[in-house]
Amino acid sequence: MAAVPQSFRIRFDGAPAAQELRAAAARGLLLGAEHVLGLSTDVVPLDEAALQRSGTASVDEPSLTAMVSYDTPYAVVQHERMDLRHAPGRTAKYLENSLNAGARDVQALIAAQLRRALR
Repeated sequence: MAAVPQSFRIRFDGAPAAQELRAAAARGLLLGAEHVLGLSTDVVPLDEAALQRSGTASVDEPSLTAMVSYDTPYAVVQHERMDLRHAPGRTAKYLENSLNAGARDVQALIAAQLRRALR
């Protein structure tokens, strides 16, 4: 009869799994930011479309922070001033409202990327 080992050691290196999950989270964040950008692009104030064209979505991977921004000198004014008149379907708070409206979709996009990484 063969001898049965009295003890054994298992070593788990979780670093590769953690790295893949961070990468998946960053992908999900970027997809979410792009989704919010798309929603806001549909309602951003529109005159000559410079504001609309200036929209960008990005992710800072080390901090896992997503950003959606518009880069014109008047982007903040157009976003915050509720008394400005806009074309039909265009509105102030174009970014804030789009983020609020798309929050569940953003969460689902991030979750899907994380699930995909765990397969």
